[in-house]
Order: sequence, then structure tokens, then C-alpha cells
Amino acid sequence: MENLKPAPKDFETLYKLILLSEKRLSSFSAAATDRYFQTMKWVFWFWLCLVLVQFNDYKYCFGCHEEERFALLDLKASFYSDESYAPPSWEEDDDGDCCDWENVVCDKATQRVSKLFLNSSWDPMEVFEDVYLNASLFLPFKELAFLNLSSNMFSGLVDNDGFERLSKLNKLRFLDLSESYFNDSILVHVGAISSLATLSLASNVMTGATHFQELAALRNLEELDLSNNPLESFMEIQGLRNMSKLKVLNLNSCKLNMNTLQSLGNLHSLKKLYLNENSLEGSITVQELNSLRNLEVLDVSSSHLNSSFLQVLEQMKSLKGLSLRENSLNGTLHSLGLCKLKNLEELDISYNSFTGTMPPCIETLTSLRVLDISRNRFSGNISSSFISSLVSLEFLSLSHNEFQSLTSFSSFANHSRLEVFELICNNNGSVVEIDDHMWVPRFQLKILRLASCSVDKGSLLKFLSYQYDLRVINLSNNNLDGDFPTWLMENNTRIEGLHFKNNSFKGQFPLPSCPSTFISVVDISNNQLQGYIPSNISVYLPNLKFLNLSKNSFKGGIPSSFGDMKTLLVLDLSVNEFSGDIPDSLVLGCFSLRALLLSKNHLTGQMFPKLSNLTSLEILRLNGNLFRGKIPDSLLNSSALKTLDVSHNSLSGKLPTWMGNLTDLQTLLMAGNHLEGPIPVEFCSLEGIEILDLSQNDLSGSIPSCFSPKSLLRVHLYDNKLTGSISKSFSGSSSLVILDIRNNSLTGSIPSWISNLSLSILLLKENQLEGRIPAALCQCSMMTILDLSHNNLSGPIPSCLNKIPFKIDYRSGKFRLSISLNIDQELPAYSYQTGYVKLSQRPSYANPVGYEIASAEFTTKNRSDFYRNNFLYNMTGIDLSWNKLTGRIPPEMGHLKLILALDISHNELSGSIPTNFSGLKDIESLDLSHNKLTGPIPEQLTELNALGYFSVAYNNLSSKIPDKPHFDTFLETSYEGNPFLCGLVLKKDCNSALKESPGGHDDHGANSFMEMVAFWLSFLVSYVTVVVTLIAALYINMDWRKKWFHLIDACITTCFCKSTNRNG
Repeated sequence: MENLKPAPKDFETLYKLILLSEKRLSSFSAAATDRYFQTMKWVFWFWLCLVLVQFNDYKYCFGCHEEERFALLDLKASFYSDESYAPPSWEEDDDGDCCDWENVVCDKATQRVSKLFLNSSWDPMEVFEDVYLNASLFLPFKELAFLNLSSNMFSGLVDNDGFERLSKLNKLRFLDLSESYFNDSILVHVGAISSLATLSLASNVMTGATHFQELAALRNLEELDLSNNPLESFMEIQGLRNMSKLKVLNLNSCKLNMNTLQSLGNLHSLKKLYLNENSLEGSITVQELNSLRNLEVLDVSSSHLNSSFLQVLEQMKSLKGLSLRENSLNGTLHSLGLCKLKNLEELDISYNSFTGTMPPCIETLTSLRVLDISRNRFSGNISSSFISSLVSLEFLSLSHNEFQSLTSFSSFANHSRLEVFELICNNNGSVVEIDDHMWVPRFQLKILRLASCSVDKGSLLKFLSYQYDLRVINLSNNNLDGDFPTWLMENNTRIEGLHFKNNSFKGQFPLPSCPSTFISVVDISNNQLQGYIPSNISVYLPNLKFLNLSKNSFKGGIPSSFGDMKTLLVLDLSVNEFSGDIPDSLVLGCFSLRALLLSKNHLTGQMFPKLSNLTSLEILRLNGNLFRGKIPDSLLNSSALKTLDVSHNSLSGKLPTWMGNLTDLQTLLMAGNHLEGPIPVEFCSLEGIEILDLSQNDLSGSIPSCFSPKSLLRVHLYDNKLTGSISKSFSGSSSLVILDIRNNSLTGSIPSWISNLSLSILLLKENQLEGRIPAALCQCSMMTILDLSHNNLSGPIPSCLNKIPFKIDYRSGKFRLSISLNIDQELPAYSYQTGYVKLSQRPSYANPVGYEIASAEFTTKNRSDFYRNNFLYNMTGIDLSWNKLTGRIPPEMGHLKLILALDISHNELSGSIPTNFSGLKDIESLDLSHNKLTGPIPEQLTELNALGYFSVAYNNLSSKIPDKPHFDTFLETSYEGNPFLCGLVLKKDCNSALKESPGGHDDHGANSFMEMVAFWLSFLVSYVTVVVTLIAALYINMDWRKKWFHLIDACITTCFCKSTNRNG
């Protein structure tokens, strides 16, 4: 402590006084000597008291001021309504020193409170009414210089207790009111505190409508933070123009435009300006930036900049830090003038679309400490001179570009400060040369991300053997093989994250030789590791938060010691050979677990232990195992579940009704089990569900009519025993993309409201649907696959089907949904501390569980297949086969230019094949078999060059089969059952076939038709002849006529009597 330094001088003074007193004693009398010693004793004790005060910072003499201690207790009563949020040291203890309390800092000289940290004083989720701040509570603190009231969600001030009262506190220099609900009215009160040097009003609800004139009195203000306020009307900052001392201005995320820059003219002292995440479109001139020539830091990231802004950057020669990140800027760097900014120390141009090579002039920016050019489209080679010239580099990120090679790692030979090096090559074949085995690096990296590149393993490991301070290392996707380099953990004892996924490492599970409290992230998935997981893993990795061992060959049981990992957030053991039960300790002890993935192993027993403490669990994947029994009630404790996948096991029993209480569920996958009974009506409460797959079970009953979530994207209920009609089920699911309910026993008609959905795939195959195909289907503009086959549909094919464009680009990416888990902020990760600009350097763990990829079964080329990934994206088709459709084939169907498969076989369609089917340019499979089609096969169909499967079998077609390629290459089965067809494929000569008599055939085809015509004509002639002869005979012979009419009268009388008796 600085107050202890004068102490040696005090001892020296005392020593001199003692010597002086000895000299004087000889001349003094005894009485005088006694008085002298008494005086010196009091002087000594007074001096000793002063020394003790210095040693104890005056605490034993003064301590905390009583009025301020009571004032702090008043603040506690006002701020901490919930005792659990109150600092535990703030107690009403008469002997307590308030300067020792938490969140309180006192001045060492006066022992008065100088700093108060009252931020985040309560849980905002538990505040159900507006909270108002009483500013008068701070008046007792006369020496208060620092006041942090952020994150308290204040709505305003108590009446007559505004901040103008704090103007009496003339030493208040720092005030933080961020993250509350203050509006523009707060400016009047804050503007009265003229002593302020730093003011934060970030993340409130101010609009800037008053132009901040109320802040004009803050002439001493040096830092002002207005970020995250909707300052859309912030056109003229009149109130800020008098702040001649303002050095730092933060206007991040304020919805501002380019006019803001034009209104900063008088801020000549401004050194740091943050305008990121705004809308700075438009142009700007050099004159408008002249007043900002003293600017040292400019952050305009994510602000929609255009190239006109970049052209004037060269005027700002005093810049030391510049961030242009994420602005969709393109072109080359050669014309931007960046090389004229010789004072640049930090440059971030990541997340843009720059192309070309790196300009040689970048090598002249020798002051650069930070250079981030990641996620652009730079190409060419990274020259050795480019790297070797920038010897001041501490952070270098070249990731996600199109570089061909990094000349040599030895280019860093003169770098002694490098801490972070990132080069993620995107598997584009980039070669990283680490060729100089004699080179020993002078720097110690803390972060190394070298992934998806072509790198020599031996040279890389040689380089890594010289690194002893690594915190994060990522060598994923490099095809590295051999034994896992466990020695990395031995050499780098403070390492936090190891990322080695997608390599070919072999051996056992790697553990450090000594327990490591720093390691929190381990991802060694998709390697060739094997053996057992050590039972004492929790001892060696006690603070692990993320562990991914998936896609290896680990075997044995899951260690029960996982239950000791209280901080574990993600555990992924999927796609291995684990066996046995899920340990009880795992679901009881890992109460922080957010994602548990055990899919595709050999696990047995009950699906989940009867008791569970996984209250934070969001993702649970147990699919592809051998679990049996019923779905356990213990899952209800995991009420935060968003994804539940228990598909392809041997589960039985009914669907639990309590699953309707899992209202956060977004993905529910239970396919391929033995579940039975109805779908519970409680499922209607799953309003946030996006994917529902209950297919391949034994479910029965009807689909609940109330099940119609608006968020629903995909439904798979195929291969069950569902009955009833579709009625109103799914009618309100306007976002529904895939509806697959084939192979059930559904009845009724296809509802007309189906046009209100966003359907891309509709599979209603193998049900008992009847009625006509609704014209409403024609309004499903996003449809790409339509399967209504194997039903009882009747009537004509709607001619409007051609209005469906069948464009695969309509599919908005909903066939591949990410199952995400945002845990970035919960995983400690070392990051480089910049001086000026904020870098996007934190690795993302948002998707540790991959994607849920859609699949659909569809029949084409007379074969049924499941389509996934790109195959599903590129598939289009219509299947209306095996129904009772009648009428002619609509010629309009010939306009379906993008369709790949069309099957209308096994119906009762008649008429000819439309000639404009030649417009089906992309069609690969066309099946018109088993109908009543007549006429020839149109020659125009030979223009269908993509056609790989074609069948018109068992119709009444006639004439010659087109012999142009490739129609004469289809098998005979494509044409059989058409007696009047001829050609080489059928081995039938067309000349003889056309001369054949109809009687020479059986009752198939046209011959049977001619025989029926002849029969009916002869019958009609005979009938007319008999009637005419009878009438002529009765007309000529009167006796015959009388007997005839008498006979007719008797017959009528007899029939009448019998009818009367029967009715009686």
C-alpha cells in the first residue's frame, strides 16, 4: 500500500530525536529530565498512533461513517426486495464496517463511500409491475464518484426525486443507467449532473426526439453510450455539440442512417466512434469527415456500407482501429486506400465478399497487431513476405477464404508476439506448409485453429511440441492419423478446449496424466478411437462442460462417474458400441445437462430411469437402440425439452397424455416402435411443435381434429392404423411443408382447406380416401411431390394441376432443420483481448447436435425409394395411380415442364395420349398403363430425351411404336396388352397386323368392339321386322285383330285383380 512508504523516514526521525535527547540530558537537572521524558513519551505514543493509522489505512481510527451505513441499509430495503439477491454482508451489525461490504468501495483517505455497484439487483422475470428509482437515497454519499445502476429494469423516477438532486454530489463522475426502461424524459434529470465524465444510457427506450438538448450542460462528459436505443429521429445531435471534451461515443444498434455522420461536425475531440449495426447506406463526402481527423477508433460493422464510404477512409489517417466487418462489401482491396492508414493497429474486414489477392501494400502496415480477413473470397497464395513483414501481429485470422496455400510457417520466424492464428480452409485443398524442421517459433500461441486444410502431420506435431501455453486448439477435418497426441494436454496445462473431430486418430480415450481443472470442451468425434471410457473420467476432467465422443468405436457401459460432472452441459456418445442401461447417477447427478445424445448404440433396458433430475434438459436423443417397455413418467421432470427422439427402439404401450405438458417441444420423433392406441387429444397443447414423427407404429383411432399447431412444419404418421377423416386436423398449420399420412385407413375426401398450407410434399398413398381430387390442390404453389395413389378417388384429373410450378427452389430450407442449443455464453473460452475493435472470435457451439433432415418415400420408375438430402431437394413428381379416375388426360398436364415423374396408371382414363406431353422436358418416368387409352403413341414423345421409364401397357392403343431413339429400347412389357400396337419391340410386323381380321382375335381390343356393333345392328333390324309384320297382319285380318285386343284386355284385367288382392 502506498501509505506504508513514508514509514522508514519516521523511524529515522525518531532515531535522530533520541540522539539529540542524549546530548541534552547531561545539561538538564533531574526534574527537568523527568519532565522531558514525560513529554517525549506522549510524543512517542502520538507518533505510534500515526504509524498504526498508516499501517491499517486509518480503519482503526475512523471506520465506516455511520450515516452512510444507514443509507446503505435503506438502499438494501429499496433495491433488494428479494433477500436472495441482497449482498450477504449488508447486515444491521453495529460493529460492521460498511467499507468492507460487497459492491461498496470507500475512499482510503476519508473512508466515505466512493463507488456503488447496484446493478442486477433483482430477477427481471419475477418483477410483475413497474419499478421506479428513488434518487434521493444517494444524497448521503457525499464522496460518491461511481454509480452503477444497470440491468435493473427501471421504468422511471419517483416523483420529485429526480437525478437533479444528485447534482449536489459534485464528485459523481460515472453513471450507468443501461438496460432499463428509461425514455427521453430521463435526459432532463441526467443533464443536471454537470460533474459527469462517463454516462451510459444504453439499452433503454429513448427515441432521440428531443435531440438531446437536455445534455448540453454536461460539458465535462468524455464518454457517452447511447447504444441499443431506437434513435430513428436522431438527425441533429444539437445537445452533443457543446460537449467539447467528448472522446468516446457509442451509437451501436440505434437504427441510424448516414446523416448521423454529417451531424458530428463539432466533436473535434472524438477519438472513438461506434456506429456498428446501423443502416449507413448512402454516400458521404470528404468534407463531412474532416472534423473526425482525430478519430482513432471507428467501428461501422454490420451497417450496410457501400463502396463510397470506403473511398474516403484514407482521409482518416489517425485511425488505429477500424472494423468493417459484415457489410457485404465486394471487389478488391487494391482501390480502398487502406494502405494509407499507416497508424492502423487493428483491422477487421471479415464477413464480406472481397475477392482477388492481398495487395502488397498491406505489408507496409507494420503497426498492425490485429488482422482479421476471414470469411471473404480472397484467393491466390499467402506470400511469405506478407506475413514476415507484419512482425507486430498478435492476432491473425485467414479462415474461410479461397487461398491455395500458405507458403511456409517459417514466415513467422521473426514474430514474437503472435497469440492467435486461425486458418480454416473449408476443405478447398489449401496447402499449409510447415517445412522447416530446424525452425523453432519465438512465440507462444494461445489459440490455434488450423482445420480443414492439407497439412503434413509430422511437421505440424513438431511445431506443436514447442507450444506450452495453448488455451484453444482446433485441428479438425485434417485427416490426421496415428495415436492421439495426449502430450498436448501435458505440455499445455491451461488448455481449455480441444477440437479434433473428423480425423483418423486411433487408440484409447485420451486423458491427461494429472487432473485438469481448465479443460471444459473436448470434441474428438468421428475418429477411430476405441476401447472403454475410463471409469474415473470425472476425476481427471472435473469441470468438463462439453464432451463429444460420437462416431467412434467405444464400447462397454456408460461410466456412472459421469454423474459427478455437475457442470456438464452437453454429452454426445452417439454412434458407438456402448451397451447396458443408462446409469441412474447420470440422470440424477448431471442436473446441468442441456443435451444428452446416446443414439445408435446397443443400449438396453428401460428407456430412462424411473427417477430423473435433468430439469434443464432440452435435447434428448435415444434413437436407434434396444430400449423396451413404456415411455417413463420421469421424462415429465424435463419440462424444458425441445427435442425428444426415441425412434427405432422397441418401446410399447400408449402415448402418455402428460406429453401434452411438454409445451416447449419443437421436435418429437417416436417412429419405428410398437406404440399403440390413439394419439392423445392432449397433443393439441403442443403449440410450438415443428416436427412430429409417429410413423411405423400401431397407432389407431382418428387424428385429433384440434391438432393444428401454427408452427408445424413436418408431419409423418405413415404405416399406422389410423382411421376416420382428416376433417380439420392440420387446417390451421399454415407453415406445414410435409404431410405424410400414407398407409393408414383414413376415409372421407381430401379437404379444400389444404390450399391454405405451405405444402411441398403431400403423401396420402394407401388409404381409403374417396371423392374427387379437389381443385384447391392447384393452389399449392410450393408443391413438388404429390402422391394420392392407392385410394378410391374418382372423377376427372383436375386440368388446373399445370398451375403448380413444381419448382424445387420454393423449398425455403425447411427440409434441413438445425437442432440448436445456444450455450456459447456458458462455455468459458479464452479470447484475445483487443484494444480498439471487437472481434467475432468466439467459437460457436450453437449446433452441437446437428440437423433433422427430412425424408420422403416416393415411387418412380416402378420402384419405391426414400429420398433424403439433395435427392429429396431435387425430386418432383405426381402419382395418381390405382384410383378410379375417369375422363381424358388433361392436355394442360403437358405444361408441367419441371416434373420428373408422372404416374396415372391403373385408372379408367380414356381418350388419346396428349401430343403436348412432349413439353415434359425433364420427365424421367412416365406410367400411363392399365387404362382405356386409344389411338397411337404420339411421335412427339420421342423428344423426351430424359425419359428412362415408360409404360403404356394394357390400353387400347394402336398403330406403330415410334422407332426413334430411345423409344425402341424400352422393354416389351412397356407396350404389352395393346393388340393393335406393332413394331420391333413387340416383334410384330405392322403391315400384317393392320390386315388382320377382328375375328381372328379374342375379345380384347378393337375386334371385340366391332363384334358388338354387328350384334346390336342385326338385333335391331330383326326387332323392327317382327313389329312391322305383326302390325300389317292385324290391319288386314279383322278377326285376328279382335282376338288380339281381347287377349290384351284379359291380361290387363288379370294383372289388376292380382294387384288389388295383394294390397288388400
